Amino acid sequence: MNEREAPGTAARILVVDDDPTVAEVVTGYLERAGCAVEHAADGPDALRRAGERWPDLVVLDLMLPGLDGLEVCRRLRATGPVPVIMLTARGDEEDRITGLEVGADDYVIKPFSPRELVLRVESVLRRTRTSTGAASVLRSGDLVVDPATRRATRSGSELALTLREFDLLAYFLAHPRTAHAREELMRRVWGWDFGDLSTVTVHVRRLRAKIEDDPARPRLIETVWGVGYRFEPGREGAVAS
Repeated sequence: MNEREAPGTAARILVVDDDPTVAEVVTGYLERAGCAVEHAADGPDALRRAGERWPDLVVLDLMLPGLDGLEVCRRLRATGPVPVIMLTARGDEEDRITGLEVGADDYVIKPFSPRELVLRVESVLRRTRTSTGAASVLRSGDLVVDPATRRATRSGSELALTLREFDLLAYFLAHPRTAHAREELMRRVWGWDFGDLSTVTVHVRRLRAKIEDDPARPRLIETVWGVGYRFEPGREGAVAS
């Protein structure tokens, strides 16, 4: 894999969509927003292009020839960390949830406004590029989260977290022993004032799988029934949602 773009350069976006009209419109809007955009029309081409020059972010259609978007997302996430915004059809709720479960950070429902997509891309890029050098390292037991370097470790081993998983864990560690509604987490972590709350549920489930000794009986991220979730360092016997 080639080296990533140097800090300060234009964000490199890989747009993966087999519809040439959609790809052309999305590419045009992103380029006008100052991004360097590359287009792939199918799954194998997307993986090849990402391998040659790793992108800063991938806009990925769910329905693709060759390999579908879910498999492309799985393979990208297995190769290295990269934010993924998935494009999905309006009625495919199950596929959207599956996309989040395989590592997509965000999704936009078709038909969509290109301006909305650009705002989502800019929001995700800000989280990956914003300097947080003044932020304190967060610790809870053997969990350590460093917002400055965007690294999270458990017992000294680095955790392979997506962008949203990292932000969610950092938020929990910064606000322990407080019940957080899903709506609040969506607003604080995702920056959305509205959206599908299953997005939060899926990310909590994925995060539990990476930090809990027994994700089916989580001790750290506790479900608060009828409210949302609470981070309880050292607490025993929490119940999963």
